Parts: sequence; C-alpha cells; structure tokens
Amino acid sequence: MNFPSRLVEKAVNQLASLPGIGKKTALRLVLHLLKKEKVQVEQFGASFINLIQNINYCKDCFSISDLALCEVCSDEKRDKSLVCVVQDIRVMMAIENTMQFKGVYHVLGGLISPIDGIGPSELRIEELVEKVKSGKIKEVIFALSTTMQGDTTNYYLFKRLKEFNIAVSVIARGIAIGDELEYTDEITLASAISSRLPYENSFVN
Repeated sequence: MNFPSRLVEKAVNQLASLPGIGKKTALRLVLHLLKKEKVQVEQFGASFINLIQNINYCKDCFSISDLALCEVCSDEKRDKSLVCVVQDIRVMMAIENTMQFKGVYHVLGGLISPIDGIGPSELRIEELVEKVKSGKIKEVIFALSTTMQGDTTNYYLFKRLKEFNIAVSVIARGIAIGDELEYTDEITLASAISSRLPYENSFVN
C-alpha cells in the first residue's frame, strides 16, 4: 500500500496493529480523523495516554480499576464470601451486565493452554488459593468459557481447592460447548450462573 505521507503511514500501521483491524480499515479511520477538528483528535489521543499512565488493577480481584480497589470489591452490599472466577475483564463485564450476581470476582488473566505456552504459573491461581486459605470464602464459582482450555483450567482449579471446606461450583451448561462467555446473551448467562451446580456433578459420565 502506497501512502501520500509518512505520517499517515505511521498512523495506519499503529491502528492496524490492533486485533481485527486491517490496513484498509486503519486507513479509513485515519482519513476520518483528519476530517475532524484538531481538538477532537487531540482529546482522542490524550484519552489513551491517560489510560496507560493512570489505570490501576484492583488489589483484590485484579480487575481494571480507576482506584486501588474496584467498585465491585469496595461495595459493602456485595457478598465477599461468594467468588466468581473469570478469565478476564470482558467476562466480568458480561456477568455484571446481567445484574444478577451479588458476589465478587477473581480475574485469572487467561486460561491454561499448554499449546500457547500458558501454564498455571502465568495466571493468578496462587492468589485465588490464598483467598480461600483466608477462611472468608464460602463458595467459588467457575465461570470460564466452555472450551477445552476452560475445562482444563476448571479441573486444575478444582484440584487446588478441593482440600478446603468450601463449595466449588460451575456455571450450568445452558451455554453451548465451545462458547466464549463474553458473547453469551445476558439472559442465558444469568440463568447459567443462577443454575450453577457442584463441580463434581459437572463431569460427563
């Protein structure tokens, strides 16, 4: 692709580095930005600089947050003894949008996937175990994608937590096998959480 300007080319390359955006789409976005008022584009760019410089991760659940403690963890009305384990912030947001879950979360930061070089040590599993060791947790819900990686992670977590005197449950399989939870509609996701079952009962005979 030939560019009329090195500045345009550089901007296109930066946008094209984002997932799901090819160079043609990136060029269209850059040309759109050039049509906008200069102050609008400056605000657009400043918002990302501010994001990178000032974003925090909640010290309790590891979600993205403006403060040291996220809004969910700092909410006194939430049940701190009920922990929902999720892959990432996108799944947490999807569950929050159902407005049905009243507990708190633990963001793993991914799923166990040996083929991708992601093992238990790359995830926030030890932090979850430490939470359970504190004796303040009554139930842990696995709300991971119904994929091979999600099932592998569920099984590993169950092995790590089964020695503790807590309930370990998994979301109901109303969600199709292989589905990513962030794309599941809110009604189905809310039903899957409310209809959760003990993890031991989730195995297929």
